[in-house]
Amino acid sequence: MGFSATRPSLDRIGGSLDARAVSSRTLGTLSVGESGEVAGIDGDGALVVRLAEMGFVVGTHVRLVKVAPLGDPLQLTLRGYHVSLRRAEAARVRIA
Repeated sequence: MGFSATRPSLDRIGGSLDARAVSSRTLGTLSVGESGEVAGIDGDGALVVRLAEMGFVVGTHVRLVKVAPLGDPLQLTLRGYHVSLRRAEAARVRIA
């Protein structure tokens, strides 16, 4: 029995196929201590689905905890846990 039907749809995670207004602010633009609410994820494919599976869905509150000394990766907190993302991945997550 394989993985099926539990993957989030692009409508739920705010993928680029969504018709909502596009926010110009992304997770990659946050300063340490700042927070925002996920408004959507730019792009399509496996990375968008993977970010949604990690909890980056529309309406989720996200806070930037710290940045590595060379600026990459970023440590974020959401839904009660910490996650690290590369700056390029964080730049795809729109926030409000």
